[in-house]
Amino acid sequence: MLIPVLLVLLLLIPAVQAEDALEWTTRGLAALEAENYPTALTYFNNAIELDSNYASALSGKAVALNAMGNSTQALDAANKALAIRSQDAKALNAKALALFRLKRYNESVTAYDKLFVVQTYTPDAYCNQGYAYEMLNKPDNAIVSYTKCTTIDPQNALTWNSLGLIYLDKENYQQALTMFDQATGITIKNASVWNNKGKAYIGLGKPSDALQCFNKALGIDPNFADAKTNKESMSGQLQSYNISITPTVTVTINRLGTYYTTATPVATVTVTSTPEETVPLSHTTTLPVATKTTYAPLSPLTAIGALVALTALAAVVRKSRKQ
Repeated sequence: MLIPVLLVLLLLIPAVQAEDALEWTTRGLAALEAENYPTALTYFNNAIELDSNYASALSGKAVALNAMGNSTQALDAANKALAIRSQDAKALNAKALALFRLKRYNESVTAYDKLFVVQTYTPDAYCNQGYAYEMLNKPDNAIVSYTKCTTIDPQNALTWNSLGLIYLDKENYQQALTMFDQATGITIKNASVWNNKGKAYIGLGKPSDALQCFNKALGIDPNFADAKTNKESMSGQLQSYNISITPTVTVTINRLGTYYTTATPVATVTVTSTPEETVPLSHTTTLPVATKTTYAPLSPLTAIGALVALTALAAVVRKSRKQ
């Protein structure tokens, strides 16, 4: 009876001893991977109870707390981990993210810079840093961070949109349009991106293209107030061309009769254009008209004079014959 009991005890003892800080941390990391954050936090706390200076458990705890929305405690856990191991990538990222969510943007961008020294393949970190720079009113720095984010993750439509908005604020409409094109190339279901793309077309003086973008935005979200306002504005600017040509005829009278000419008239063309044309909105120009000159029949006085002359000539001819 004693032998089986001893064998069971021998099997259980290694299992109990195996639950040290390392194993609890390993379990915590597995729970993080499965996005089971409360369980992960429990495992990391168990590890810390066994070893309060276990840096991996502290950094894992910071990650779990961030995921659960507790940025203040996450920052505390990350700082404790970094006090033990200053180059811990998880702790550096967790600290920067906690500062970012606490809107401590100056500290956040500095923390991200420290992270990038030890870990560069972190697209979300670059995106967060870009946003932090925007909040600090440093658009050029934001462009650098956002560009690094899209270089690593070119399918990040929201970051392309963020880049487009910065160029839109800079009134660099062509570059803004390029960024929005990237975003709509990834997804066509984001109303904000289409609305922003329409604004870029407005800046480029292309209201018809802008109107198409606003229509697409409203097709996705019919209650999008900004897109509605922009569409109404563009609809009011789109006008058709109205062209009218009316030659002017001048009349001159001389001794030989009435002289008609169209040599000097001009055609008046009124053009009402959209802003995307290179001509002004109200533009009047002149077009040359081919010259054409005609003469009317002789006047009555001239005809009588000619008849008298012919009669006299006939009389002279008859007289000469008789002689």
